Amino acid sequence: MKVFNGKAAAEDYMSNHTLTFSTPELTLTRFAFWLGDIVPDPKNPGQTIPRILTLIEEKDFAPVPIIDDETFVATGAVKSVGGGIYGSIQTETGSTTKFCPECGFKLSSNAKFCTQCGANQD
Repeated sequence: MKVFNGKAAAEDYMSNHTLTFSTPELTLTRFAFWLGDIVPDPKNPGQTIPRILTLIEEKDFAPVPIIDDETFVATGAVKSVGGGIYGSIQTETGSTTKFCPECGFKLSSNAKFCTQCGANQD
């Protein structure tokens, strides 16, 4: 993928131009014109190209992992205290408890999801 190296462009521009009395708008306008200047092509002697093309680099980015919305893996980060919609994290003893059919974790009788593996309890 070709990517414009804006940092290198800004450093090159700032090192060659004085901006003591310039406003930000004027600096930006001058920078844009500077990028559009016609310069000798470093790869093809005798040819000219806009300066911005000399600052474009070829980069190879690592693939981005795709998040699968069809599966849910519980991390245990969100647990409600009390008898909320997802059940209580404190398990009761006696006939009001149930076990998760996926992992066998002990749950409250009103739990909608397993707090251990995330399996649906309906």
